[in-house]
Formats: sequence, structure tokens, C-alpha cells
Amino acid sequence: MMTTPPLASYPDWKAPSEDGASLIWPGPAKLLQDTRDNQYRLSRADRLHIQNAPLPLLRKQARQSIGHDDAQPLIATGHQTELHHSGVWAKNPLMDTIADRLGGRAVHLAVDTDAPKHLTLRWPGRSLPLTDDPAVSTAAWSALLAPPSPTWQIHLEQAAREDRALSYGPMLFDFLDAMKRLASSGKDFDSILTEAMHSLDGSLGLRHHTLMASAMWQSQAFLTFAHHIIARALLFAVDYNAALGEYRQRTGTRSTMRPMPNLFVGLGATPEAAPEAIEIPFWLDDLANGVRTRPSVFADGQGFRLHLINGEEFRFDPHAPADAASHDLANFLTASRHRLSPRALTLTMFVRLLLADQFVHGIGGARYDQVADQIIATHFGIDPPAFSVTTATLYFPGAASRERVCMPCLVREAHRSKHAVLGPAKLGRVAQIAALPRGSAARSEAFAKLQADRRTAAATDPSVRKWDQRIIHAKLQLQEEKTLFDRELFYAIQPRERLERLIDHHRDAFS
Repeated sequence: MMTTPPLASYPDWKAPSEDGASLIWPGPAKLLQDTRDNQYRLSRADRLHIQNAPLPLLRKQARQSIGHDDAQPLIATGHQTELHHSGVWAKNPLMDTIADRLGGRAVHLAVDTDAPKHLTLRWPGRSLPLTDDPAVSTAAWSALLAPPSPTWQIHLEQAAREDRALSYGPMLFDFLDAMKRLASSGKDFDSILTEAMHSLDGSLGLRHHTLMASAMWQSQAFLTFAHHIIARALLFAVDYNAALGEYRQRTGTRSTMRPMPNLFVGLGATPEAAPEAIEIPFWLDDLANGVRTRPSVFADGQGFRLHLINGEEFRFDPHAPADAASHDLANFLTASRHRLSPRALTLTMFVRLLLADQFVHGIGGARYDQVADQIIATHFGIDPPAFSVTTATLYFPGAASRERVCMPCLVREAHRSKHAVLGPAKLGRVAQIAALPRGSAARSEAFAKLQADRRTAAATDPSVRKWDQRIIHAKLQLQEEKTLFDRELFYAIQPRERLERLIDHHRDAFS
């Protein structure tokens, strides 16, 4: 294992609370230079071998598999196929801007191999699932979902067009029109959703490409990468778990489930024996039955074996040449109708090492990829390529001009009102109580009498009743504000001009 310099420290990134504000890290000049440096270093990292092949060769394979000129900078981001909120969507304008400044290409990796979530259209007063497939919350991965039926498409459009809350003309209507047009193409739900959002972005002047992740997981470069990790399962699990431990200690994270659980390493019959089972950082997808498992492999003295339920098995040999390893693994998975899909850290390590010259993260992914940086440094023995971070805040249109409820302020003022109903006389009675012996029955009785008189007066006092009504009204207003000031609303809830303004903000930052 190669030694590497200490990793850089990371800022404590925070999403902006101000409507229309965004975060870009690092600054534009450094971000552009980092991208050039990543491209230069990774294209010359011949000392790093993955499954016995030099990294630059595998990078060329990966980039050519998506039709990319290896000499051209590739800026990438990725997110699961869901209704992206404005903070997630901000990654697209940023990578488009970087690609434009460097004469590169921007690619959004649509991860259609994650479990479905965030597929509900929400605006004040309404919440509707994007598809009427009953498996919308239970499917093993989102590409298994059926597109919305024609009846449901009509229902969604009518609900949106008839709701006065959307009378300002959001881009949601363009999105729903694109969904309806694409639904007749025979494509799966994830492809329709991704293409509808891509169509929306194109109309806003963004020029990135989209790539469905499931296609990438069939590529020679990815299967070589997966074979490398699994053929060295014990060493990788040790480095993976150590990186998680370092992150938890550094950030004060107590839960062993955060940011994700350790890889399981089973113990053998004796302390000297090899581990009996080692979990690998992939999903094993049964494509025939639409189910997935968290697989483990078993050491056999020369490599590791993956066993399927039907008795079939595949041996991962750390000494196998890269071409043979990926070819044999592809044949095994195809014949058995299975797929290896990477989990979060494995996915971003593959993209950052073998595909992209700059990877644009949101805040959550950036926090997790601090762990990936440590794994890249310790397991692959290379300084991790720099990544970037962006997010943005767009509230429901019109919400920014509203004054938000300050419930603690109202409760505090209501409390003062209730305790002031006895007027100046209260001060005299308090002084009398203070003069009585501490712990005496007389003092307790006097205090109880004061409180009873205060409650009686408060029950009929107009000012107290006014404060009570204000608090009731404020609680109702808070319920409404949960959506109005929710920064995780689908970005197409915004009108065109607000999205264009955010795009211009990213471009102006680099001008």
C-alpha cells in the first residue's frame, strides 16, 4: 500500500437560507484549476493499476464508452432519478458553466439503480405521487416502476392547472407536457422522468448530456473496477471501515450507521482462519425477479467467490488480466440475469477516478465523499482528485416576500401578557410573599392564591385572549409555511425567470 500525504481539511458547508442564494465551492478560479489538474494527474497516473491495468487506460475505455473525446475535459454530476429540488438542480448549471469555460463536456449521471424516493409533486395544499404505480415506495430500484397511466397524467395536469396557487405559471406545466409526450415512447419510468427534466433544462439553455447509470454498470471499465474491489474484498473492507471510523471520530458522529454502515466482515471458526464472509460495497440485483441483496463473498485461498441462490458462483481472481476479468464477469452476470450496482461511495469513486475530471457534489454527497477521499488515498494509493460543491435555495414563488412567523416571539409575548393581567398590584403581592418565611405554609398559600387570581383574570382579559388567538393563527400559518419555505420542492415549481436567474448567477460568478 502506498503512503499518501494527509488529506485536505473540508469546510462546514451550509445551504443558504436566503431565497435565490447559492453556494459554489471552491471559488471559480480554483475550481477551474482543480479541473485542469485532475485531468493532468489522472491521465498520467500509470503507477496506479486497477485489476492489473493502468488507470489512464481504464479512463480512456470508460470515457470512450460514452462517446467522449479523452483529451476533452469531462465534468460530471449525478443524482438518483427523482424530482430534483433546486439545491440538487443547481449542480447542472454549475457543471455546464465549468464545461463552457474549459471547452469541455458536461454529463449528468441519472442513477436509476437506487431505491425510489422523492417522487411526490408538492405545492401548497397538494401532494401527489408522480406515478400511480402502487410499487412507488416498495420497488427495489426506481427503474422497475411503471410510467404514470394516461388517466393519472390527466389527473396530475388538471390538479395543477386548476389550482390557483400555481396561477403564476410554473415550468411544471412544461415538465408534465414532456412526461405525457414521452410516456408513449415505451421507455421505462426513469428514462421518461430523466428525459423530461433534460428537456426542461435544454429549454433553459443548459447543454449537458444525460447518461443512465444502469448502462454504465455494464461497461468494461466499470466491471474491471468492480472486479478489482471484490477480488481484494478483505483489504478493501478494512480500508473502507477504517475511513468510516476516521470520519466519525473527526466529525463527532456517534452512530455506527452514519454516514453509512461498515462493511460486514465475518469471523472464521478460529482466530487464525480467514474471514468466512466479507460484504462488498455493491448491490446484487436479480433482474429476473426484481429483487436485490447486499452480497458477501467468501475467500477460497486464491481469491473470493460470489455464490448465487441457484448454486452458480463466480471466482474473483486478483491476478486475472483486466480484459479477461471484465469479460468473464460480464458473461456470468448476463447468463445469470444479475447486475452489480454500486452503492454511494463506490459509485462516486468510480466516476471520480475512471470517468470525470471534475465531479460536482451537493452538500450531502460532499460530506460522504470525504470518506471516499480517505479510501482513494489509502486503498488506491493516490491523492484523491478534487471535487466541487454547490447548492441553492429557491422557496415557493412569493414566499420570500412574506414575513415568517416567529413562534418563540409570540409565545414569549403571550406569556408576558398573562403575567401582567394583575397590573401594579402584583408587585405588592410578590413583595408580601417574599417577606414570608421560606418553606412556610403561609408562603405557599399566598403564592397559590396569586397564581389562581392571575389565571382567573387572564381568562377574561381581552389582551390575553388576543394573544391566544394570534398563536392559534400562527400555528396554522406555520403549517402553510412548511411548504412555502421548503427548499426541497421540485425545481419545476419555479417560473422560468427564477431558474434563469440562478443559471445567470453561476455564469456571472465565472465571468
